[in-house]
Amino acid sequence: MPRTTPNHPRTPRARAAWIVTVTLAGLLTGAAWAQATAPLRVVTTTAMVADTVREVGGACADVVHLMGPGIDPHLYRASAGDVDRLGRAELIVHNGLGLEGQLGAVLDRLGSRVPTLALAEAAAEAAAAGASADADAALLDGEDDYAGRADPHLWLDAELWSHAAAAAADAIAALRPDCGDGVRAQAAAYAERLLALDAWATASVAAVPEARRTLVTSHDAFRYFGRAYGLAVHGVEGISTESEASIADIRATADLVLATGVPAIFVESTISPRTIEAVLAAARDRGGEVAIGGSLYGDAMGEAGTPEGTLIGMLRHNVITIVTALGGQVAPWPDALADWAAAWNLP
Repeated sequence: MPRTTPNHPRTPRARAAWIVTVTLAGLLTGAAWAQATAPLRVVTTTAMVADTVREVGGACADVVHLMGPGIDPHLYRASAGDVDRLGRAELIVHNGLGLEGQLGAVLDRLGSRVPTLALAEAAAEAAAAGASADADAALLDGEDDYAGRADPHLWLDAELWSHAAAAAADAIAALRPDCGDGVRAQAAAYAERLLALDAWATASVAAVPEARRTLVTSHDAFRYFGRAYGLAVHGVEGISTESEASIADIRATADLVLATGVPAIFVESTISPRTIEAVLAAARDRGGEVAIGGSLYGDAMGEAGTPEGTLIGMLRHNVITIVTALGGQVAPWPDALADWAAAWNLP
């Protein structure tokens, strides 16, 4: 009787079955490998969160976001398509701290079955840990509709938001371990760029005459910005845009503008300019001379494909607009961000 190896079937039928089994096993192994090496499917809420995850994830993350330019996250309602995208994600990344308003209930439900990261909360915790302080030390207390909660607008402080990079890298690495070293290196590089941006913003705002360092905007999104860069901040509306400004709010803001003598106040890209225009009219009725200094990006970035469609670009735009309108001199752009500027054909 001819000898056979213990694992090799003797009959043609058995041999065919064995070949099919081995082939299927190979296909399954290949499928598992492909899933492990394919870019991680990440769904984010705001463009600021998406840009951060893209910078960190690189080729290891396929990132889409739900809220485009001009969209107010406080008022955003999820569509059926949004819920489907979120449900198909391998990782959901949102700002957290209540920024996403009514979308928060959807995120809470999906968080039990889809890995989810609240990036602003993670950044605040990392910043506080780095300062050897309480985890809430980096956060500002909310006001008005946010009373008892934290202000969620952390991304407007470049140094504070730099801590988000490592949190995003850890979340991606947990689901794509082979990408771990790469995404952590990219996170470190991105954090360094944000720190360079932070130093430039500090130097630029410091050039504004001290008596003019008051920032008046449509709503209270810029408190972290003001704390970081030395500006007193006043929003006509509260932290959330769900409550509209009253006549008393407009009059109080006009009184502030006249008392401080600031030459300019600012509208925001996601909010109707009517409120700021009403403040402007009230100040002029009382003999004040004040102008609209420009439009700022607070709760959303600019159009995709423009410098302002990136986090670095939106902050750059805000600093240049504010400093110029308030009578300061913008500092030279940092060498550490020369490559970023060259990529956008900026001086």
